[in-house]
Amino acid sequence: MKIRKLLFAVCLTSSIAEAQLVRYDTIRYARDYYQKRVALFESQPIQKGGVIILGNSIAEYGDWQKLLNDLSIINRGIAADNTFGVLDRLDDVIVRHPDKLFIEIGINDISQDIPVTIIVNNIFTIVERVKTKSPETKIYVHSILPTNDNVKDEYPAAFNKNGQSILVNLELERNAKERMFTYVDLNGVLRDKSGKLDVKYAEPDGLHLNQTGYETWVKLLKTKNIL
Repeated sequence: MKIRKLLFAVCLTSSIAEAQLVRYDTIRYARDYYQKRVALFESQPIQKGGVIILGNSIAEYGDWQKLLNDLSIINRGIAADNTFGVLDRLDDVIVRHPDKLFIEIGINDISQDIPVTIIVNNIFTIVERVKTKSPETKIYVHSILPTNDNVKDEYPAAFNKNGQSILVNLELERNAKERMFTYVDLNGVLRDKSGKLDVKYAEPDGLHLNQTGYETWVKLLKTKNIL
């Protein structure tokens, strides 16, 4: 275990150093939309407790209040967001001291060619900040979902990058206990035999979930007694 941690730390340090040479965009894709959503969040009254869904479009596009039959659910998904964007707006989540926080983030980082170790470190930082300022919050970090071949038409930057998602997910799973969050392997439930996003759960764009995908997600959470 100690050797594995050391190797990861070395890789992280190396990756950050290399980041000075490798160019990638850390800014969320839809910047105007991001600002619009953040302004909306900041205008809403502070409701403490309950459940918050935090992440990118995969989080945002779920009709969570209907899916969970709970009008108190707070959706903090922003389409095209990445881990850097979540870190920038995390105080809006922390101040609400949710009972449960569900996190689904990372696919846009991968599309932007942000190194795996930086993605993982950002997610760990999200967890640590919530744990420090809202220690009563139970945190559920979801695996990054795979895409399927249809993604190359609408989101070509995400095509053929399921390998990077696997690497991030492995680190999340390995470190969940020590970092005191629950890892939810949604990837394992929604992928097909070839490891790609199963078309029966996917929108035609090969990246987003359809209604069946969201319902399967909720079923997984209920099966694990998370909901």
